[in-house]
Amino acid sequence: MPAPRMPTPKPTRTPNPIRMPKPGTIMAIPVITMTPVITMTPVITTMTTIITTSIASTSIITAIPMLMTTNRPPGVPRRNKAVGAANKLAAPTVGGSDNIGENEAAALYRLMTWLSPAFPVGAFSYSSGIEWAVEAGDIADAGSLADWLSSMLAQGSGFCDGVLLAHAHRAATARDAAALREIAELAAAFVPSRERQLETSGQGRAFIEIARAAWNCDGLDETMAACGGAIVYPVAVGLVSAAHDIPLPATIHAFLHAVVSNWISAGSRLIPLGQTGSQRVLASLEPVVAATAGRALAASLDDLGSATFRADLASLRHETQYTRLFRS
Repeated sequence: MPAPRMPTPKPTRTPNPIRMPKPGTIMAIPVITMTPVITMTPVITTMTTIITTSIASTSIITAIPMLMTTNRPPGVPRRNKAVGAANKLAAPTVGGSDNIGENEAAALYRLMTWLSPAFPVGAFSYSSGIEWAVEAGDIADAGSLADWLSSMLAQGSGFCDGVLLAHAHRAATARDAAALREIAELAAAFVPSRERQLETSGQGRAFIEIARAAWNCDGLDETMAACGGAIVYPVAVGLVSAAHDIPLPATIHAFLHAVVSNWISAGSRLIPLGQTGSQRVLASLEPVVAATAGRALAASLDDLGSATFRADLASLRHETQYTRLFRS
């Protein structure tokens, strides 16, 4: 007797919520683009269901809630209300407090030009006795150069030249011919050596000639004539700056800076001293320049005097030095 046949079970179908398209059917695939949000505050997207229907099929896409954070690139500041205010403050304003007046701009421009190393007064050819001091061993490095120049500036020719400049500027401003003649004669006689006389008188003559040729102004010729003779360098700077209505404090600070810079330039070629070392010496002398300028502005002609005997001796002995690069 044959075995009984068992019933064949019916296949079970797994429910598929998404109907797949038949082969060969063109299906529209939705594209979702995400724009990065540059912020430090978390942005939470809500669940979204997108239904895309086409002739061939229908697709259902569910967006899952997501926490999106995008780090700020390094160096990019956080944008807030203060940024706009800072930008407004940084923007230049016409006629605002950031601008200087026409007279101040002209004074600054002329001082920077007249007392620049590029102004052709021949300052590069003089060392004020530094060349002999280097050969004698008094100056051997940046430290000894700074000490030497600090003394020359505060107790020697730097201070004296500042006093003479200040009094020449005031006399020229007041149109006091008698005072101008007295100051010019005293300044020419106060130089301690023949080479220093050549240095300061040559620079003074060149300064006046070039400044008058390029920036001539009313009253300068009469002021020069009132001096009645040779005009040394500090007196020349005082006369010209006064004729152009340049304030005395700015003039004397710029003058002393130019003198010190020329001394350092000579020392850098003689030691020798590199560019970085030269700037370090100049930076170390900044407070000395400021203090000397303040003393010179408050000094009278009776306060003139020098306590740098070694520097004066160097300028005297330089003229008989065997080998020389400089004229003083």
